[in-house]
Amino acid sequence: MRPYILKEANWKTLKDHRFDLAVLPWGATEAHNYHMPYGTDIYEADAIGEEAGRKAWEKGANSVILPSIPFGVNTGQSDIYLDMNLNPSTQFAILRDLIEVLDRQGVKKLLILNSHGGNDFKTALRELGLKFPEMMLFTCNWFQALDKTQYFEEKGDHADEMETALIMHLHPELVLPLEEAGDGDEKKSVISGVLERWAWAERKWSEVTEDTGIGNPKKASPEKGKRYFEDVTDKVAQLIVQICEVKSGQMYR
Repeated sequence: MRPYILKEANWKTLKDHRFDLAVLPWGATEAHNYHMPYGTDIYEADAIGEEAGRKAWEKGANSVILPSIPFGVNTGQSDIYLDMNLNPSTQFAILRDLIEVLDRQGVKKLLILNSHGGNDFKTALRELGLKFPEMMLFTCNWFQALDKTQYFEEKGDHADEMETALIMHLHPELVLPLEEAGDGDEKKSVISGVLERWAWAERKWSEVTEDTGIGNPKKASPEKGKRYFEDVTDKVAQLIVQICEVKSGQMYR
């Protein structure tokens, strides 16, 4: 039993223990090219949350890793078979209920460990911060924590070299041979503002990619995945430690 992993902890251990921070990994269930499992974002959320939680715990962080939420916002993938969608309003309702529990029971800090590009919690946390003024609410995208070009050769943001390498390291039994993977070619928007990233429109996934991937995974390896995993969990652990240490009213200087 790891006392910082809620799904493994028991009442005997937690009856008299009070955590400073709850970490909520949040994934998605969706197609990841031909060679990767639908649960890729969940496996990543689980592994990064648990390993970063271990590293932070060993550095003295009084934090608990909650069970991962397996469904995310997949509104742009409505015609991809069994890509499971939670609308943003549903995410908001789930967050509100969970934050209400934490607030009532004295866990006044929450970090959402986001593992899916379609999830965006900023707007929800702005509103929920007003409803729960004693809570300190954070969100992070672990996949943006490091400069990927220092680890991987191919660009991408879905079932790409990075994600493929991670799952090859974490769950090699779930990755098909890379010769069976699609190339992850992406069609680009014809709107210049969207291309330049100062304008935005949701991507219609089936029109953007034929194999559901964005980014060529063919150069992935478990060795690359292991190196990236160690470094990204170090980075997330540092964030957890810092959030645990900071006191209300002392966030800025």
